[in-house]
Amino acid sequence: MRLAFWRAGKDKAVIERAVSKAKHEAKPEPKPRVEAKPAPIAAKQAPAETGDIDLHALGGALARKRGWIIVPTVLALVASVAIVNLITPRYKSEARILIDGRENVFLRPSSDRSTEERQALDPEAVTSQVQLVLSRDLAREIIKKNKLAERPEFDPVLQGVSPLKSLAALVGIGRDPFSMTPEERVLDAYYDRLQAYAVDKSRVIVIEFQSADPDLAVRVANSIADGYLVLQQAARQDQARNASQWLSGEIENLRKKVSDAEARVEDFRSKSSLFVGTNNTTLSNQQLGEVNTQLNNARALKADAESKARLIREMLQSGKPIEASEVVNSELMRRLSEQRVTLRAQLAEQSSTLLGNHPRIKELKAQLGDLDGQIRDEAAKISRSLENDARIADGRVNGLTTSLEQLKKQATSTNGQDVQLRALEREAKAQRDLLETYLAKYREANTRETIDTAPTEGRVISRAIVSNTPAYPKKLPIVLIATLATLLLSSGLVVTGELLRQTAPRTIATLAPAMVRREPVVQEPVAQEPVIQEPVVDAVEIEPAPLQPEMTADADLSEIAEIGQLAESLRAAGSAAKKITVLGTASGDAITLSTLTLARHLARDARVVVVDLAASSPTIAAVSVDPTAPGLAELMQGQASFAQVITRDKLSRLHLVMAGRPGFDRSLLQSPRVTLAIDALLRAYDHVLVDAGSAEDLPADLLTANARAVVVPDASMEADARALMCEQLKAVGFSDVTMLSRPVQPSDAIEAPRVVAA
Repeated sequence: MRLAFWRAGKDKAVIERAVSKAKHEAKPEPKPRVEAKPAPIAAKQAPAETGDIDLHALGGALARKRGWIIVPTVLALVASVAIVNLITPRYKSEARILIDGRENVFLRPSSDRSTEERQALDPEAVTSQVQLVLSRDLAREIIKKNKLAERPEFDPVLQGVSPLKSLAALVGIGRDPFSMTPEERVLDAYYDRLQAYAVDKSRVIVIEFQSADPDLAVRVANSIADGYLVLQQAARQDQARNASQWLSGEIENLRKKVSDAEARVEDFRSKSSLFVGTNNTTLSNQQLGEVNTQLNNARALKADAESKARLIREMLQSGKPIEASEVVNSELMRRLSEQRVTLRAQLAEQSSTLLGNHPRIKELKAQLGDLDGQIRDEAAKISRSLENDARIADGRVNGLTTSLEQLKKQATSTNGQDVQLRALEREAKAQRDLLETYLAKYREANTRETIDTAPTEGRVISRAIVSNTPAYPKKLPIVLIATLATLLLSSGLVVTGELLRQTAPRTIATLAPAMVRREPVVQEPVAQEPVIQEPVVDAVEIEPAPLQPEMTADADLSEIAEIGQLAESLRAAGSAAKKITVLGTASGDAITLSTLTLARHLARDARVVVVDLAASSPTIAAVSVDPTAPGLAELMQGQASFAQVITRDKLSRLHLVMAGRPGFDRSLLQSPRVTLAIDALLRAYDHVLVDAGSAEDLPADLLTANARAVVVPDASMEADARALMCEQLKAVGFSDVTMLSRPVQPSDAIEAPRVVAA
């Protein structure tokens, strides 16, 4: 080994001497190389060795065992044809009901005809109506109406129960008809033949009924639809009847309450003298309004009379003609004015012939002046009468003002009583309104109760008709399904047996003669190159390696027992033995064979993977189901994924990870990413075995971190060198070191073949 601790140890000379001696004594003598030529049968059986399914073999197995497939299929065909012809056919009839939720407006009371409402029906409401169609009450009515209990089709007891059904009921496969009541038997048969469901995205309910008698199927389907509508009508009428009965009792109570409330109002009004006059107002308020109106009128009369008297007086004082309407409209003033006009006419007529000093002229002027004086006196009298009217109006205003003040005081004193009266009136009005509402609802409920055909939630849109085509059994589908199922089942059994035979575990001794035909060819020994180049493989021969002359059967058994005991100790260690590094003093097949043997022991009851970091032996590729799979080198270069680099062992549950394809660059194994890849495997597997070989160019941290070491020594290595090597490995960082007694040979590893490439 060329690990760093070998160069730093104080006993370096002793270890190097032990290693050199082991190498010298372990160098094998040149021997002829055996080249294998593939037999003709090897190419045909190659897919089976690589773990693939041999479709040609499966086809041959189906052809050889065609009798096991054809005979059951034909028997199933004949049996299904006979059974479907013996079964009593059933005929199906269908009726459809539309759930529209629309009430008949003409069946409503006159007060409600102005408001036509449509009840909203959601999918849950339609599903509830389906359950109403399937109700037991409706089922009993239909059974009674159509006399289904008298038909053997619905009551099997009427025609006798077959011994086969009695035996099936006895073992618990079916129900015993005699343990059921007649009603239960008929209902069971009724619901077995009835199917009701709602059409998707609609408000249509489909009612399907099957029977051996097509006419009976039609009658029952239509009876169910009609019975459903009758059941809804009865429910509506019962609801209206219950409402009318409840309302009648409430109306009687409300009438008494209304009478009591109105009596309290009138009694309080009479005690408080709050009598109601016109326009639904109290007498005090009405008097207050009338006095106020009279007061306003008196004030207006007073102001008018004073204004007219003042105007006439001003006219008299100024000597102007009196043109007031009261003076002009006076009868006396009208006659005086006419006389004045007549005198002025006479004066004018006489003045045309007589002089101004003529007695006639003087007389006329004297009469005219006297007449003007009378007019002024009469105007003064009218002015004085108006002043008197103003004084009278003023007195009336004073009287009305006094009365108004008294009425105001009286109204103020009765406000509290008026508030109580209004509260009593509101209570009486509320009771009266409630009574009127209940009376209207009672009239509506009474109207609905007396209607012979109450409104329903649905209507029949499609009635059932007679069908002459049996709905059960479907002969052709049943025969085809039974035949195809038997064909597939029998074929599947044959294929399953063949697959189990192909995937059965085989030993190396039985596989090797069938795969290859040996033909030894002697060749000159060739020096082995440090790096294995990619060989061109014509055929692969699996051959056990020859035993060493000094080995005996007892030694082989002891080494197998040693590996088994080591596996048990590692299994008992659990998580402390997740990472196991297998290394040796010299590269060769012994380290790889020891690793595979130990890994296969651990893989019997754990998840185990072997990581090949040595690449010094083709054994890993030989036992893999995919010898050309990529390895860690391709994973480091990004040319492959974890799923591609992990392969499976042919003969066990073991998983394998190779170092890389032949010719890869070993410097890639020194990358820190290799440590990350092994850490990822430690999280996924119970044990990770690292085949380190002689560890000539591998980093020490990659092998020692959280790992236990298993050393495969050379047979000639001395005991002191082995002990010193174990101490040095523990000092470097291994948690535990196990030294095997001697290398494992191919004859010891029963499942580890050696590959020779030709």
